[in-house]
Amino acid sequence: MTRIAVAAISARLLAEAAMREGHEVVAALDLFGDADTRRASARWQGIGAPGSFHVDAARLLAALADARDLHAAELWIAGSGFDGAPDLLERGATVLPLAGTTGAIVRRLRDPRGFFAVLAAHGVPHPPVCHAAPVPAEGWLTKDLAGCGGWQVRRTTDADAGAWTPAPGRYFQRETDGMPMSLTYLANGRDAVALGFNRLLVARVGVFPFVFRGAIGPVPLAPAPAAAALRCLRELVGAFELRGLGSLDFMLAGETIQVLEVNSRPPASLALYPEVGPGVGVLSAHLEACAEGALPLAPAQPVMLRGHEIVYARTPLELDAAAAARLAAWPGCHDLPHAGARFAPGEPVCSVETAGTDAAEVQGRLERTRDALLASLETA
Repeated sequence: MTRIAVAAISARLLAEAAMREGHEVVAALDLFGDADTRRASARWQGIGAPGSFHVDAARLLAALADARDLHAAELWIAGSGFDGAPDLLERGATVLPLAGTTGAIVRRLRDPRGFFAVLAAHGVPHPPVCHAAPVPAEGWLTKDLAGCGGWQVRRTTDADAGAWTPAPGRYFQRETDGMPMSLTYLANGRDAVALGFNRLLVARVGVFPFVFRGAIGPVPLAPAPAAAALRCLRELVGAFELRGLGSLDFMLAGETIQVLEVNSRPPASLALYPEVGPGVGVLSAHLEACAEGALPLAPAQPVMLRGHEIVYARTPLELDAAAAARLAAWPGCHDLPHAGARFAPGEPVCSVETAGTDAAEVQGRLERTRDALLASLETA
């Protein structure tokens, strides 16, 4: 058993995985403090405003120091919210040892010029990118490697391009057809094993057309694109010395793939892979890969296809005690807000999960559950 602190925009997945595997979650640090996050940890502490999707550096560092000094935490695991904060990862690692990819490596991953230069040098296919405003702007996306969850991606207009100024992490990428996919992996700095391929679900939220709303996996992939994705993964693990859990995001079009980015921390698809072998939990495997370089020889494939989806508010919502209790009793509902919580349109309310035999069945179940849940809250 390891005494762990977990930190993320939403830390529920990490906290529950650690608790399920017999570790002691002495502190869960995130923006929401949902009921199930608190149940999975000895202590919760807020590290940012819920609507900001931003980790406050001072609050995080103080919370890590408390976890170390008051609760004897041995290490911490960083989830979402640190992709564009390599300096904060480094500062946090001086307070409490970090189990995962270092801030120095994240800095390289999130520098678009350097990242795409490495992809080109290793023959990793990706959509065309440019680092100056494209003319004409049509067909290009404005992106920022410092962001996450699709909140940093917009379709570029001529007005956007005309007003664009260079900034760290920002670049333009040609929009490409295909299905958004990811490969969940476990790496040790030299090699990696694939846990499975996932279909990513995205939705338009306001001006953002590709906001992450969930994943379904593991889904089968044809031999050619599967082999191409695995080759790309191994090239990038070696080039960047990636460690622990992560995901390789790519677009799938027929038999070809184009890599978009690497998330070098436990991804949301963690929910789809509770074990990497008989009795070996996925978060324990993450810790072993980071500390000892151990990788499972043949990761177990889940028996069932799983899916999870973030439920975003369609209208302004305020939860009374009855609505909060209704969510808590809803089958497959997680990230449970407290009574009195308020949500503007486009803000995450909770998440739902289900299972099935194929991706279409799972996606249909997720959509029906989401719509029924929102209709219940909106009617109330």
